[in-house]
Amino acid sequence: QRKRLKKKPKKKLEKNIDIANRVEKFVNCRSKDAAKRELYIVEGDSALGSVKLARNPDYQAVMPVRGKTLNCLKSSYDKIFKSDIIVDLLKVIGCGVELGTSKGKDKNLSQFDIGSLKWSKIIICTDADEDGFQIRTLLLTVFYRLLPSLIEMGRVYIAETPLYEITVGEETYFAYDEKEKIDILDKIGDGKYTIQRSKGLGENQPDMMNLT
Repeated sequence: QRKRLKKKPKKKLEKNIDIANRVEKFVNCRSKDAAKRELYIVEGDSALGSVKLARNPDYQAVMPVRGKTLNCLKSSYDKIFKSDIIVDLLKVIGCGVELGTSKGKDKNLSQFDIGSLKWSKIIICTDADEDGFQIRTLLLTVFYRLLPSLIEMGRVYIAETPLYEITVGEETYFAYDEKEKIDILDKIGDGKYTIQRSKGLGENQPDMMNLT
């Protein structure tokens, strides 16, 4: 049974494909140097638009995910590899998967090849709200279950979205929690400022997204 489960993802993931053309809405970068390339995983089309315009197209690529992924900790391999979202993400990452708990001992269960990894950093970039946190956690379960070595090697990052934008003149400060907001306001003192709750990634203008 384990061998049968293994064959399904292998057939899907090892095809020689041009991921820039075959994975829906994936936006590639120009660089072919895996030591410089960065992949941003964002939630939905609206965030895709903002991040796409704010990124550096030379080395930063963007991959949107539609809705919430499976909880890979509670799903069978068979169910996981029927998920188009997960399979597309694995195609873009490019280094295969680690199946089972005995990584490297059973070659019949492991397709993982760090040499085929296409990215120096994989950055999960979701909104600072309940849905965003849940999507982030579900994406982390994908890496924890299928690509734990990327976590152990420090290749997986989280882009923290600020809760507040505080503007003083032409300068903008970001507060990531209530305490940081208070600290910034204390430093400003009696100076004039504007403060607003940070918008979701999809609502940010490209210049604000770039600063964030």
